[in-house]
Amino acid sequence: MKTTQTMKTKINEVSEQNQNLRTKCLVYTRVMGYHRPVESFNIGKKGEHKQRVHFKENQC
Repeated sequence: MKTTQTMKTKINEVSEQNQNLRTKCLVYTRVMGYHRPVESFNIGKKGEHKQRVHFKENQC
């Protein structure tokens, strides 16, 4: 239990140190034949996007 707490503390410290290196990531999705940024969606559409199930196709 103590190790988990120590690990979380260390992760938070590293995250805070690297805050200035972070940049905003734009996520695009295909809607009705063209690509749009997810951040421009309304609340309902953002909810639908979060509920989508992603899959990885197996290689032949």
